[in-house]
Amino acid sequence: MELEKLLYSTYGFSSFRPGQREVIEEVLKGNNVIALLPTGMGKSMCYQLPAHLLPGSVLIVSPLLSLMQDQVAQLKKMGEKSVVAINSFLKPEDKEKIWSTLGNYRFIFISPEMLVQPFVKKQLQRISISLLVADEAHCISQWGFDFRPDYLRIAEIMPLLNYPQVLALTATATSKVTNEIKKYLNISNPFIYTHPMDRKNLVYDVKRFEDQKEKIGWLKKFVDHCEGPGIVYAGTRKKAEQLALDLTNSGLSASFYHGGMDHQDRIFVQQQFQNGELDWVCSTNAFGMGVHIPNIRHVIHFQLPTSVEGYVQEVGRAGRDGKAALATLLYAEGDEGLLESLVMDELPTVREIREVYANRTEPERLVEQGIVRETALRVIAYWQSRLPLEGTLLQIEELQKEKIKQAEKIRKLVTIDGCIRQYISECFDQHLLDKPENCCVNDGIDYSVFKKRVKKAVKVVPASWKDRLDALLPS
Repeated sequence: MELEKLLYSTYGFSSFRPGQREVIEEVLKGNNVIALLPTGMGKSMCYQLPAHLLPGSVLIVSPLLSLMQDQVAQLKKMGEKSVVAINSFLKPEDKEKIWSTLGNYRFIFISPEMLVQPFVKKQLQRISISLLVADEAHCISQWGFDFRPDYLRIAEIMPLLNYPQVLALTATATSKVTNEIKKYLNISNPFIYTHPMDRKNLVYDVKRFEDQKEKIGWLKKFVDHCEGPGIVYAGTRKKAEQLALDLTNSGLSASFYHGGMDHQDRIFVQQQFQNGELDWVCSTNAFGMGVHIPNIRHVIHFQLPTSVEGYVQEVGRAGRDGKAALATLLYAEGDEGLLESLVMDELPTVREIREVYANRTEPERLVEQGIVRETALRVIAYWQSRLPLEGTLLQIEELQKEKIKQAEKIRKLVTIDGCIRQYISECFDQHLLDKPENCCVNDGIDYSVFKKRVKKAVKVVPASWKDRLDALLPS
């Protein structure tokens, strides 16, 4: 069957988006593939369509529960019934049913942490898996070394699954990250498809301020003036909560989101945003993956992101409908201090490394006693199983140097006089062939394309799912 006919009969689309056909054809040829497709280009179709022609199941390693849930929901909406997400929130009876019928599922979604569990590996070994998909594959480099080292262990399962084909999908990857994806997925000579990452409808702005107070004042005026929906990224959980409170007190429909919230509260905020009940979400970088809202008009970075890669991932959540969207980076004197602090906090300290190596038998007690952070322990334990103490110290030192390089790129983005769009493309080893008329602050921005906010009565939305139940069922 022709691919276009299969695409239409299965998912109702009459044509492929740029890059999809090229990637799908290589997968169907039996090749390992690394595909770099910009956000909103339909990366998921690159494994969804082949799954209807390949034997057995497709195993998708996905970084976030919210992303898995969204992908499962999207597939079911398109009529796909043989799909399942394996995660720690499943009820025991649901797990039993899944394990007994695992081979019947066409799509199996799983996290890296769940994938490497011995029992799960044993269950997956029983079935036929033709394709392993590393979704958001940049996380192998961006997160694997930092605080989720199980990303670096995906290749361990390959022999157990009889070496299935590998498809690695990402929207952002430099040549260095692409090489790390190849190394840690243990794939040699893959077909690499790289689509130009520049999205012409995104407009890049930078605002500079004397201090934080002036920055907050600008943010309040901006969101009161401009039409949402939008995301405001903050560097810390406390700042995300504070900004949401500031906007709410100004009569705006806003809430916060971060990894320290109850799981149900995070889902609640995400659903509110997707349903249009919230105009603004103030968040750490925990918010975004799995949030497919096509009409996000603004992404504002209240504080400097820690890398250009993370910045591009986050601004890529705006304008998926193809209409103009504004990415605004706010900078005030002293922001570099927070940037350096965030960069260093992402990695284990020398003291933490030495403590874990000195307490090999019960390292978890170090977390209970507050001596070592939980995320630091996971990273140290990974390297401890592979390297002696001095080797791990050297490894973390090299990672720190790389983080500092990434931070320098962000500093340059804030201070350059030239085209920001061109600079970002160069950071990803790509050449910008042409610019849109509405490009960036250094080339001039036509702000009139961004609608003014229509004043309306703000519906008071409960802050959590518990508050919502109390409002629905008053005592």
